Amino acid sequence: MDAQTIIARRVAQELRPGNLVNLGIGIPTLVANYVPKGLHVYFQSENGLIGTGPIPEQGMAHPLLTDAGGKPISALPGAATFDSAMSFGLIRGGHVDLTVLGGLQVDAGGHLANWMIPGKMVPGMGGAMDLVSGAKRVIVAMQHAAKGKSKIVARCTLPLTSARPIDLVVTDMAVIAFPGGNATLLETAPGISIAEVLAVTEAEIAVPDNVPEMKL
Repeated sequence: MDAQTIIARRVAQELRPGNLVNLGIGIPTLVANYVPKGLHVYFQSENGLIGTGPIPEQGMAHPLLTDAGGKPISALPGAATFDSAMSFGLIRGGHVDLTVLGGLQVDAGGHLANWMIPGKMVPGMGGAMDLVSGAKRVIVAMQHAAKGKSKIVARCTLPLTSARPIDLVVTDMAVIAFPGGNATLLETAPGISIAEVLAVTEAEIAVPDNVPEMKL
């Protein structure tokens, strides 16, 4: 199982019946492919769609159905479309139960940096700032390290997305929560030891007595 699949499958376990869920671009979009059987949730794309389904099979994409990043998506029966003003009204009004976002860095206190790298072109900040501030629960789905450097850091060096801490980060190596603003290891990925997680993590992480393996 590749890293992205591990992350998406584990995040999908956090979905609850009837949730209104926003999926960010990148790895988060894959979560829609792993919704537990029999569970009904409403996926929202911030560009104005509630009722998004799995990523369409090759050749089945519709040019007018895209996610916020312009990638093809599908729409389930009963889906609703609307303008960005309505979409962001839902987000800012606290009506989104869960948002799943990608990340560049998450620090030991749960603060997220995911919208820009200084000196590089930024196509737009998108809705990340609104989502982290407005959604009831925030999960970050990202790989644990990139180019040999930990993305779970002691303190974010990139511009923060929001002053509000996230609730959970799911990587290809671990699930980490932030109770009381302290990074805490909840689970390890299949075949990954606690020692391996700690070895590639810059931030200090509290390790409970019992840390189970992800059940995928």
